[in-house]
Amino acid sequence: MSVFSVVSRHFDIPMYAVNVVAMLHNFWEEKQKSQLNAGLTESLLLYESAASLGPPYVCYVTLPGGSCFGNFKVCDTQAEARRDAARVALMNSLVNELPGRRINPQFITQSLQQAASESVTIEDAYDSSTSIGAYCLLLHSYMGRTMLEFQEMMTVFQLLHWNGTLKDLRERQCSRQSVIAYYSHRRLDEYMRSSMALDWLGREQRSPGCLGEELQVAQRELVLARRRGIELRFQKEKTEILSLALSQIAHILFILLFINNALTLLTLFHCYSTRT
Repeated sequence: MSVFSVVSRHFDIPMYAVNVVAMLHNFWEEKQKSQLNAGLTESLLLYESAASLGPPYVCYVTLPGGSCFGNFKVCDTQAEARRDAARVALMNSLVNELPGRRINPQFITQSLQQAASESVTIEDAYDSSTSIGAYCLLLHSYMGRTMLEFQEMMTVFQLLHWNGTLKDLRERQCSRQSVIAYYSHRRLDEYMRSSMALDWLGREQRSPGCLGEELQVAQRELVLARRRGIELRFQKEKTEILSLALSQIAHILFILLFINNALTLLTLFHCYSTRT
């Protein structure tokens, strides 16, 4: 029995002629109404089709909180990819509403036990200056909220860690508490993406070729996450940030080529004028 069948049976959803795109829209419309934000669903459910000259097609759907899912199946049409992405997002949205998906003391204890290692003990969780203590602080700040909401917030910190921003802040002696207080309520926006892309431009200048290698790794991770049917905003954001950095390099090279050609023409014109 498929996961969708289990979820459909639990929520009493008929399996025949299921319009998953409409169901996903209706689900979030009702959720927004219950949160006194009615009328915002249409603009908050974002579908994106990956550039492709032909099948198989790939589609991503981003939910209001920022969570992102892609089509699980191999799709021969863009419409099919859109429906399958909506199906995966709907399954995860429904499961996220189950009582067991709420962050509670038991979940926090289990998470801290899993995070503890030989070098980091569970007792360190009471010290907010330690890494596990900071993680404990984040978990408690989301008490009663869903795991999907927690993951949406953690995506920001995952990107900051991947990009090296957290390391830079630590070297500047910024406390973990201040970093958490600032970024736990910060949404990913174009400014943050552009800033990270500039960081990767700097790395490319210092180590030519690293940007392309990192992009290939990120693209593979994105494909694997999509095929597993899991939340994939972290992998998608990495890919887009690196692609942005790569496009900036191409733009810079184009400008340099234009300047070089212009200087060549001016030199030729000067030589011609001198002779005449």
